[in-house]
Amino acid sequence: MIKELEDLGIKTVDTLPQNSENSICIIRSHGVSCKVLEDIKNKGFEVIDLTCPDVKKVQEKAMDLAKDGYFTIILGSAEHPEVMAIEANAKCFAKDKNYVYVAHNIEDLKNNIETIKKSQKVGIVVQTTQKIEYLKEVADYLTPYVKELKIMNTICASTTLRQNEARKLAKESDLMVVIGSKKSANTTHLANILSSITKTIHIEKDEDLDNFKEDIKKAQNIGVTAGASTPDYIIKKVIETIEKGEI
Repeated sequence: MIKELEDLGIKTVDTLPQNSENSICIIRSHGVSCKVLEDIKNKGFEVIDLTCPDVKKVQEKAMDLAKDGYFTIILGSAEHPEVMAIEANAKCFAKDKNYVYVAHNIEDLKNNIETIKKSQKVGIVVQTTQKIEYLKEVADYLTPYVKELKIMNTICASTTLRQNEARKLAKESDLMVVIGSKKSANTTHLANILSSITKTIHIEKDEDLDNFKEDIKKAQNIGVTAGASTPDYIIKKVIETIEKGEI
């Protein structure tokens, strides 16, 4: 998809060009920090903010918690651009930048529980593509240690719906095919969830099916699902390839 955008003249940049005359800067769906957005505007770019509305809500919730003095915990992957933007925005308003913390798993929290226990107020937001089971696990773990715990369930509704529907499909299938980028958090989580139910393969395009010929031949019932950002044409191509037996 990025390649298709580049062919249209839309390029990805990690640093802002100095010449902003007649230039448009598009904010991608993962969002950016308030400081980056301010820098873009100050350099004279026309801004088109395409931050996902659900991601924007997480940013706002995290900023509100930080403003109100909560030790703000973000459940998610620290290296993911969505989480990086949430963290950066929260730190813009935190009285102490150490009061904003990203926890990738329950072990991260256990390793830092002594610091968390010192806080009178703790707030939680969640990367939109995380599993609800992780949020429940964290809530159960922190409750005995924290006097005031404010939980913002910011998991995207469509992500939860997709996961629930895929679970139902997996129970009726002896092979699940998950389509989407290996860098996509929601797609990876989806594959992990389904692999605990039935045999699951994670592919990015129809050509990848060649690596799983034996699994596909043995399967009687094959279920297909995809990540949120997987283009329709890729999904259709995978389904057509499986149906026609062109593997």
